[in-house]
Amino acid sequence: MTETLLRGRLLSFHADPEQDADAYRYIEDGALLLRDGRIAAMGEYRDVAPRAPAAAVTDHRPHLILPGFIDPHIHFPQAQVIASWGRQLLDWLDGYVFPEEMRFADPEHAARIARVFFDLLAAHGTTTAVAFCSVHPASAEAYFAEAARRNARMIGGKVMMDRNAPEGLRDTAQSGYDDSAALIDRWHGKGRAHYAISPRFAITSTPEQMEAAGALAAAYPDCQVQTHLSENRDEIAFATGLFPRARDYLDIYQRYGLVGPKGLFGHCIHLTEREVAALAETGAKPVFCPTSNLFLGSGLFDRDRLRRAGAAPAIATDVGAGTSYSMLQTLGEAYKVLQLQGQKLTALAAFHWITRGNALALGLADRIGTLDAGTDADLAVLDTRATPAMALRAERVQSLEEELFLLQVMGDDRAVAETYIAGKPQKRVSAEMPADFQKSDESAAAN
Repeated sequence: MTETLLRGRLLSFHADPEQDADAYRYIEDGALLLRDGRIAAMGEYRDVAPRAPAAAVTDHRPHLILPGFIDPHIHFPQAQVIASWGRQLLDWLDGYVFPEEMRFADPEHAARIARVFFDLLAAHGTTTAVAFCSVHPASAEAYFAEAARRNARMIGGKVMMDRNAPEGLRDTAQSGYDDSAALIDRWHGKGRAHYAISPRFAITSTPEQMEAAGALAAAYPDCQVQTHLSENRDEIAFATGLFPRARDYLDIYQRYGLVGPKGLFGHCIHLTEREVAALAETGAKPVFCPTSNLFLGSGLFDRDRLRRAGAAPAIATDVGAGTSYSMLQTLGEAYKVLQLQGQKLTALAAFHWITRGNALALGLADRIGTLDAGTDADLAVLDTRATPAMALRAERVQSLEEELFLLQVMGDDRAVAETYIAGKPQKRVSAEMPADFQKSDESAAAN
């Protein structure tokens, strides 16, 4: 049995701050007792410390300790196309994404990017992500193998695409089913891994493949389902043109049994009233991707419209159209998107969103997203004074909400002092360039 005691300022939510004024617990001098990868106790340091006199103590004061951040929509194979210039969705896919994803047929390339990808997530305080892999089973193998090596609670799946993509980036309805089923059997529920059935979007799947995806969802009802919905008006026209019997874009997925509480639908910007009502009625989760939506010029996500209907949106980075791995930066851009529509995002609500809120969207709030005893010891340690500009602003901070808002607007990976996954510190403390990047730079210099 391994015990560690973390000391610092603790913040954890047990309800939505927009619905309950007492939604959180904040402890100025707190302690977390970690035992074998889980939180054994949370409370005042003076109360918790005597319970484990032999535990190794790490003092993170004056930093904030929160649950690790959760990113429910990200593309693992797009790590090297982030910040690719200036196209809208469909052209961006053709010009950048599809050529890049072709490279993931190579298991060595997939394994290398997996190592760097997980380093980047940890550096930004993200401890759980829901990722699209490429169409190649090798990409999903690399993703899950690296997650297992780190003992990280990760969700992912190989995309299913059998049309409107380049040769070499397509499967078939049958192979997409067979490969996905084999990956589910190999990884889902093993250790901390979860599988997401992943038809990329309706444009890249034939009716036969959509049927296969629906059959997978029926055969493996405890798996997530992830796809894209109503990101771009040209996309909507293309998708509904391919499925002319569908009432609207969401109905394409509904007809194949893919819309339910396990469903994660990225973007959801240009929705009809019927689609909004259907998302709420089925418990499917729209996923707000603010940096991506702004970068591709897709539109403004209407959070309040969805919430009024009873839908519960999640929030995510959507790297590589998303422009940062940081959930802090994601919150900062979300604030601006909502401001443009006269909607408000308070700092407390924002931090609830990227912890317990996203955990609820994944059905995993009993395991991640809080500091409750018995949950996984996945944590983010935040430094409000991480940069000179932040430190200067922090001199005038008068409340916890002001401090959180500072982190939301000015924070990034520099504000993440440490990240714990299953109780083990993850963040690189050396300023030296990782070996994987050195290798890439040396190759570029040689050319």
